[in-house]
Formats: sequence, structure tokens, C-alpha cells
Amino acid sequence: MLISTKAIVISKIKYGDHDLIVKCYTEELGVVSYMLKGILKSKRGNKTAYFQLLSLLQIETIHKENRSLQNIKEVRLNRIYLSLHTNVLKSAIVMFLAEILTNTLIEEEKNKALFNYIETTFLWLDEHDNFSNFHLLFLLNLTRFLGFYPDTTQIDLNYFNLAEGKFETSETHNYTISGQNLILLKRLLGINFDELHTIKLNSKQRQSFLKIMLLYFDLHLSGFKEPRSLQLFNQVFN
Repeated sequence: MLISTKAIVISKIKYGDHDLIVKCYTEELGVVSYMLKGILKSKRGNKTAYFQLLSLLQIETIHKENRSLQNIKEVRLNRIYLSLHTNVLKSAIVMFLAEILTNTLIEEEKNKALFNYIETTFLWLDEHDNFSNFHLLFLLNLTRFLGFYPDTTQIDLNYFNLAEGKFETSETHNYTISGQNLILLKRLLGINFDELHTIKLNSKQRQSFLKIMLLYFDLHLSGFKEPRSLQLFNQVFN
């Protein structure tokens, strides 16, 4: 079946001397892995630039059901980033969040709302300069699509139960947060990306909340792994 779809690159690995296996989150098919034969040969090397992490592509593919690796017939850049792959700090965010997406969208099916969220948020990041807290809000909002967005019906309470995903009146177990991390959680639940610049955090506060968010993912997603890029991300970004 010939299908034309938008696609977002979430991972790539070298296979043999000249091939790449690229995993994409596509608008029409969900998560799909593609074998790119011979793309690393010198004559075709310029095509590798299309498959940078989180690149926004338009692809044509002859999709075959029950096949683990698909082939791409035609590819072009759907949008060209201005700074996402050239700004050192933004590149660190790209590497880290692409690994999160690879880890969480393992068998994710077609979901146009999720695709649109990923596409529009990284276009926002590409175009803005105040992005220090981008990854925190991105992860929090991603939980909405993964099925464990915090229950805000009792947001005024003084504790948040990470295991249950809800606010509570008391500290029930070790997976309960309060204090500064709770305040930040409440602020992030009430804003959009254009308001991120109003939240002022130092690197220690940012790392503390990121640790909470990764624990939240771990508690709700079977098989979730701490990103291998976390240590490097903290060194570069903070």
C-alpha cells in the first residue's frame, strides 16, 4: 500500500557499513522503523542530513503489514529547522527528548493529536530563545497522550501522589511530593509554552524536578528506562 505521511525521526542506528535503521513517529501509521539501504555511501551521503533526530519529514512508503522494517520510496524535509540542530543547548534537548520518545512510543499507533503535539512543540523550540524549562513542560504534557496526566480536580491540596497521579491531603508513601517540586508542578499544569519564561529556576531546581518527572514516567510505564543521555544532558544543559 502506497502511503504518503508526515514523519518525525525519533532514533537512528547504523546497520552494517552503509545502512541506517531509522525509527519514526508518523502521522498516518504511528511508530514505524525504516531500513535505509546504502544511505551512508558517499554518493548518497547528503541524504543522511534528512534523518537527524526530530527532523520533520514528508515520506512516501510502500507499507507492508506485519513487516518489522519498512522501506521509504521518497523523502523530503517537511520543515527546515533554524536552530534546533545548531544551538548546543537545543541539540542537548533534542537528544534527550528523542530518547524519551523512543522509550515511550514503542508500539504507539496512529494518533494525530500526539503527532501534532510533538511537531508543534519542537517548531516552537526551534523559534524561541527562552527555553530553559522546555523539556519539563514537554514531558508533563506528554503524559496526557500516554494516559497518566495528573488529575487536577483537587489541585489545591498540599501533596501529589506520583503513583496515583493525583493530589492528596497527606503524605501517603515514598512516592509523594510536596514543597518546591509541588509548587513547580502546579505552575506547569497551568501554563503553555509561551509562558515558560515566567518560571525562573536554577539548575539544581530544574534537575530536581526532572528527576521527579522521570520517576513519574517509571511508575506508570512498564519497562521505562532512565535515558542514557541524562548525565550528558545535565552536564550540557544545566
